[in-house]
Amino acid sequence: MRQILISLCLLMMATASRAELVVEVTQGVSEPSPVAVVPFGWSGSGALSEDVAKIVEQDLGRSGFFSTLPRESMLSFPTREGDVYYRDWRVSGADYLLTGRIEPTADGQVKIDVGLYDVLKEQRIPLANDIVNSGSGQLRDAAHYISDQVFEALTGLKGAFSTRIVYIQAERNGDQNNYKLQLADWDGARPRTVMESNEPIMSPSWSRDGRKLAYVSFESGRPAIYVQYLTTGKRERIQSFPGLNGAPAWSPDGNQLALVLSKDGNPEIYVLNLASRQLQRVTHHYAIDTEPTWAPDGKSILFTSDRGGQPQIYRLDLESRNLERLTWEGNYNARGRLTDDGRFLAMVHRPTGGNFTIAVQDLKSGRLDILTEAGLEESPSIAPNGSIIIYATKQNGRGVLSAVSLDGQVRFRMPSRSGDVREPAWSPYLH
Repeated sequence: MRQILISLCLLMMATASRAELVVEVTQGVSEPSPVAVVPFGWSGSGALSEDVAKIVEQDLGRSGFFSTLPRESMLSFPTREGDVYYRDWRVSGADYLLTGRIEPTADGQVKIDVGLYDVLKEQRIPLANDIVNSGSGQLRDAAHYISDQVFEALTGLKGAFSTRIVYIQAERNGDQNNYKLQLADWDGARPRTVMESNEPIMSPSWSRDGRKLAYVSFESGRPAIYVQYLTTGKRERIQSFPGLNGAPAWSPDGNQLALVLSKDGNPEIYVLNLASRQLQRVTHHYAIDTEPTWAPDGKSILFTSDRGGQPQIYRLDLESRNLERLTWEGNYNARGRLTDDGRFLAMVHRPTGGNFTIAVQDLKSGRLDILTEAGLEESPSIAPNGSIIIYATKQNGRGVLSAVSLDGQVRFRMPSRSGDVREPAWSPYLH
């Protein structure tokens, strides 16, 4: 039985924000699996800072794959395997049961012992780690980690509850606009302000190690690209050429940034080596080339171009310079993002005569599926497990975040209590 210490990097420079997002599930899978998450036992003195079981319950319920049993419907509250009576849980309608107990340790930490059970088969389901060690101030991180394990054990898909999202929040304060680059848990909890300005902030992008963010800021009166180091708070201006400096995208190895620059008179895609600061132009066309994103193997870059008369998505092989058009359906396809296996391409898609939607194209078969219908969708970003696309849209005239699974079965919204929210970016796995 292995033990794991949950310790995520804290944002030393961040400040708390009140504008927390809240996940509202609007559609789940047609037959979600019923799961009961029993309140975890606690053998220490005083109260814990977080209800770990409640966070796990919310994670699983908000995923859309599970329905959760209310605590008031539970017939008992077991904390270990010997206290589980399967008959009671069958009567309650649960297919799966999660129990746990939390104990203080001599070093001031806590130990969480969890058990997952198949109620119908009356047997315990193995977890990668059924004992989790955590700091008492990191119980939410521990809860998300437990959720990841349960999700993977029951679906076969790696969980993404321990990941983070960043987004831009815009508010009007008197006669000034205020823009914040916000970082939060996947569910919008614990929002932190990474950067704040009265001028626009755009295009946040995660490095593959989850330690850095690149983004565009207009704080000097013109667009410039910055990199923020999340563990230290260091902030570095990368490029500020005359004209457009935009759309930074990290290479998979973290050593390069793809950028959009118009320093030569036309928006083109460039690749910047961060160590040597050598800049290489990789597209050469009179049309607008923008919105680069790297293929997972780092050998090619996808980008949006109107070189065919309308915005479409192309792939450029960086070694051979071979160019391939990937999208053909509809009169607008832009802001392409790939799943980590490189097979599925999420994008903003407008069918001929239709509105802006989120669509996904299977690059192996060529099939394109339209996933949303609101008509104002933008800025898709894919969870690292490839299951969910988060995007920006409008609700009651305000910018909000929404999400849809790649198969269209699961949908949820993440409205903010204040301001417009836009340009989400989902982090990679953080441990």
